Amino acid sequence: MKKIKIFVLAEVREEYIHPVSFELLHWGRKLLWNSPGEVVALVLGATLRSTLEELIAYGGDRVEFFTHPNLSVFDAQTHAQVLLPFLREEKPDIILAAATVRGRALMPYLAAQLQTGLTADCTDLALEVKTGLLLQKRPAIGGNVLATIKTPHHRPQMSTIRPRLQKPLPRDERRTGVITIHRLESCPVPRVKRLCLEKKETSTLLEDQELIIAGGRGLKHPKNFALLFEIAHLLHGAVGASRVAVDMGWVSYPHQVGLSGKTVSPKIYLAVGISGAVQHLSGVMNAETIIAINKDPQAPIFRVADFGAIGDALEILPHLYRKLKARNDHAVQES
Repeated sequence: MKKIKIFVLAEVREEYIHPVSFELLHWGRKLLWNSPGEVVALVLGATLRSTLEELIAYGGDRVEFFTHPNLSVFDAQTHAQVLLPFLREEKPDIILAAATVRGRALMPYLAAQLQTGLTADCTDLALEVKTGLLLQKRPAIGGNVLATIKTPHHRPQMSTIRPRLQKPLPRDERRTGVITIHRLESCPVPRVKRLCLEKKETSTLLEDQELIIAGGRGLKHPKNFALLFEIAHLLHGAVGASRVAVDMGWVSYPHQVGLSGKTVSPKIYLAVGISGAVQHLSGVMNAETIIAINKDPQAPIFRVADFGAIGDALEILPHLYRKLKARNDHAVQES
């Protein structure tokens, strides 16, 4: 059986290997579960504070590090021009990247230059063992269905994958692999010049929150989302929403969780008045603890919830708010 060569595009943020790179390595290892092959991590940057051995410890068989001062700032065209000669020589079967801003910018450019296809924003991947074809699943028709896409006639097969759908494998210091450092003598000059960098003190991205309280159709009116925001503030969390709530204009799209929204992996996900359609559950399955509040005891959300309360959310939420407010006020008085 032919060995399958899977390349993953590791991301470097401010000289550190970003955790999404380790998620990609897990996807690669998962695809090779019943097939022979190797997972190769491609890294580009000027300097690196993380050790390349980390990519081996998290599932890589080989690491290829391309370094040059011009690679200090991400530029899709510059990165692509560095990678293309190597990709044409190595001829990988599969190339994977995260569906981040960088992955979504770089992968289409690479696919066009390599004259192959690209399936963007995948939610699951599998491998047909007999054919070696990559089965790429992604939302289609506005997120109402999951399409399975194949690339039978062109190589490499290329996909971007939503972050946080796959947790990294446990770090294994016993793993061994090959690390090659390519010190480039020349490199294209990026078209983008970074003048300064301003860091936010805290992240407001829904994907980065450890506690999310999300509302759905069961809240019945947009004004009831105001109570969710109050509770989220008391819990130091963020507000999410089902697609139905967003479609009805009750809350803006950045709060949407699910196939056509954000994929989240908080420590606690509190679903309020959300029935639990497959489209929504696909975005929260990596949450450590799911708590559901719904008046329908047969709601699908209870099948995946760790804890559940059967009741009207509009009766339960005010009680929850008063309890949390009293606790916080007491804590402030004592301090």
